[in-house]
Amino acid sequence: MVAELVKEKQITLLIPQIVLSEFKANRDRVAARSVRSLSTHFNLVKEAVRNAPAGVQKEQVLTYLSDLDHRIPIVDAAANGALDQIEGMLNEGIVLKTSDAAKLKAADRALHRQAPFQHEGKNGMADAMIIETYFEAVRSGKARERFAFVTHNKNDFSLAGGNQKLPHLDLAPGFSRIKSMYFITLADCIRKVDDIYLDPEFMKALGYEFEPRSLSEMVDEMDVLTGQVWYNRHKNLAWEIKHKKVKVVTQDEWVKAGSNNSTHIVDSVWDGARRAAADTLKRLGKAKCGPHDDFEWGMINGKLSAIRWKLGDDWDMLDT
Repeated sequence: MVAELVKEKQITLLIPQIVLSEFKANRDRVAARSVRSLSTHFNLVKEAVRNAPAGVQKEQVLTYLSDLDHRIPIVDAAANGALDQIEGMLNEGIVLKTSDAAKLKAADRALHRQAPFQHEGKNGMADAMIIETYFEAVRSGKARERFAFVTHNKNDFSLAGGNQKLPHLDLAPGFSRIKSMYFITLADCIRKVDDIYLDPEFMKALGYEFEPRSLSEMVDEMDVLTGQVWYNRHKNLAWEIKHKKVKVVTQDEWVKAGSNNSTHIVDSVWDGARRAAADTLKRLGKAKCGPHDDFEWGMINGKLSAIRWKLGDDWDMLDT
């Protein structure tokens, strides 16, 4: 997609020197690690199957896994091919060297603990130099030129505890709706340029294929989304308890109140819910637990509903 847009001169890639240097320094390690991880995974699965009780399908499964194992060099070649394509596009872009002014501005962000230095114990200097280099390019841009900053690093660059499609408040002054746009997915950026490049038939004609998500990916994402929805409901219940709309009672009081009374909750249940909430907050992190605005909650609930539907549930099944 990006290669086609560059070829058609609809976009120009601006590549901070630090990004190009990091890519070239780490590409071989990344490629080797991906293949090594895949090989290790297959070996573990094969060992588990070998240790399983004998059965009619055991040898068939082992044969199939061995066949997949032999395909790993093909995966290695494909990974290197993709990395070659990425490096080619990076080399064709305009490389932006990090100016002394950008370095000073990055250091100033570190001094004042501004994004991307907002997290304790993390050195965000490289990220800070990247964003300051981008801001320099925007400031020096010509009239009618439009710029876009695309990053998957939502944790450091996006709005904390809100709509992650928006930049962090410390970075927001450098962005606008027209001149300098912020994106957390490449697809959103491409859609802004020309959504024809995201049309499945167009992509098919160009030879692109959309890889379906794996079952484990969907289950992992569903677990995160379920935790977010549950935590939000827990905080709503905590608010109702604090404002005496719901009363914490003993088991006996619960039974006397009619058991299904929505204005009461058993003390042991509430204690367990609070412990579960603390575990959820620790597991997901504060940014994912909110508070979120209505748009973000709509996205979270919609994603959960869609994944559960894909896995066999009815639409709008949002039980937690």
